[in-house]
Amino acid sequence: MARGRSSTSGLWRYLNPAYYLKRPKRLALLFVVFVVVSFLFWDRQSLVREYESEVAKLTDKVNRLQDQLRNVDEKPKKQTTGQQQYYTSDKMMTRDAVEIDPINKERREKVKDAMRHAWSSYVTYAWGQDELQPQTKNGVNSFGGLGATLIDSLDTLYIMGLEDEFRKARDWVANSLDFNKDYEASVFETTIRVVGGLLSTYDLSGDKIFLDKAKDIADRLLPAWDTSSGIPFNRINLMHGRPHNQGWTNGDSILADSGTEQLEFIALSQRTGDPKYQEKVENSIKQFKKILPSDGLLPIYINPHTGTASYSTITFGAMGDSFYEYLLKAWIQGNKTENVKHYRKMWETSMEGLQSLVRRTTPSSFTYICEKNGDSLHDKMDELACFAPGMLALGSSGYGPEKSKLILTLAEELARTCYNFYESTPTKLAGENYYFSSGQDMSVGTSWNILRPETIESLVYLWRFTGNKMYQEWGWNIFQAFEKNSRIESGYVGLRDVNSGEKDNMMQSFFLAETLKYLYLLFSPSSLISFDEWVFNTEAHPLKIVSRQDGQVNSRTTSNPVVRPFGRKQGKIGS
Repeated sequence: MARGRSSTSGLWRYLNPAYYLKRPKRLALLFVVFVVVSFLFWDRQSLVREYESEVAKLTDKVNRLQDQLRNVDEKPKKQTTGQQQYYTSDKMMTRDAVEIDPINKERREKVKDAMRHAWSSYVTYAWGQDELQPQTKNGVNSFGGLGATLIDSLDTLYIMGLEDEFRKARDWVANSLDFNKDYEASVFETTIRVVGGLLSTYDLSGDKIFLDKAKDIADRLLPAWDTSSGIPFNRINLMHGRPHNQGWTNGDSILADSGTEQLEFIALSQRTGDPKYQEKVENSIKQFKKILPSDGLLPIYINPHTGTASYSTITFGAMGDSFYEYLLKAWIQGNKTENVKHYRKMWETSMEGLQSLVRRTTPSSFTYICEKNGDSLHDKMDELACFAPGMLALGSSGYGPEKSKLILTLAEELARTCYNFYESTPTKLAGENYYFSSGQDMSVGTSWNILRPETIESLVYLWRFTGNKMYQEWGWNIFQAFEKNSRIESGYVGLRDVNSGEKDNMMQSFFLAETLKYLYLLFSPSSLISFDEWVFNTEAHPLKIVSRQDGQVNSRTTSNPVVRPFGRKQGKIGS
């Protein structure tokens, strides 16, 4: 019993703080034990996050080292995936001895590093899913689980010469991409991102797996055009069909969504020799031509049953924009021949309408494009409408000398406004839209930024058509603003507010497809994806321009890469 009492009193002694105050060595030992226990058990989730972060950084470093090792070999060489051969843009650059300005070369590498960072973050945290949420480090299936970011990134990886990353993505497309999903897909988004991305990569690489996959998804979209007017429905179930429109449009189809499939489906008919894709989209253009008003401006809602326009907004921003873009580009895709002249005529009519919407601010005389409801003009312009300067520059050469100069001048004036969308905010990133009022120039309306590419896209066109390096400087400033405000250790994010800089939690797939690709091209010689040989879809996926005759589809299937960056045909400005 005495031993028992002694043992109990001894235990309580160790729990008495006074015991340790008299014995500092034991107090120190207790502190060490406490720290070790805390390290082992405190916030395991935090440790996991730190581990994942280190993995992402190491992956980034490995990718850079692999790229550097490839560049040690000055001799151009082919890389293989199975039986397929691939080329890198850097090797083609060396082979063709094209000199690149040292500043542009450095900037290209910075953009390439940004692509590596965005891509490795996607691979680490969202592989195979549609988009990455960088802050929470997880993927989300915004487009039904079609691997939207991966497919959107394919041609960017190829053009930048990121071979290992491209091969990994190619293998996923070959082995894991499955379109048989019970999902209500947007015909428009699926066409421009998935069909466009796959066809572009086929044109660049010659790998038939991309053409086969493009045909698979396009076949699932085709029933959307089975309407009495030929104007397509905008949504369809990828597994069961059943095309329809959203309830919030009151059954109407959206202008941009219904008139932005021509490039992809015409290209698919050309590559496969099957005319059904081209016939569907050109049938809808015939209906648009019938209802096109004298000013060439259509409202954003179209009844797919009657083929007539519903009373609604006229805009070169959201839900209107790319309809006008594809009128011009379908003409270019068709080699500007007599057979596609109607596209050009429709586009020129619409550009007369665009000019009727142009206004200028006071006191700084910024040029902008209004929106229109009925007879009323609204002094509002979306950042999305900043594709227009590039479109105008691209189309200017089809006019006579005097008109061409006028259109190109308008393009430059609008680009100045779009760049000021960025320069006028504390973060130097543009808001979603802007309002204009007398004496105050412009003010941001919807203040988020979701990594959009439209202004940079226009800077590429203006740089190539004018040779003015100011556009490269503007693009570099925008890129630096993205790096400062949007880059985090697990990818890139948009901003909820361009004034405060508060970040959102989404890396949009078009950031890799468009924004970074256009930035890379902005600092590259204009012979890389020359406008003489390629036409870009509205998701920045370049499609090869091939010959076309009315009533015929020229089958073009290749097994070898067709792109030779910096090759035989120079761009309009040269290098």
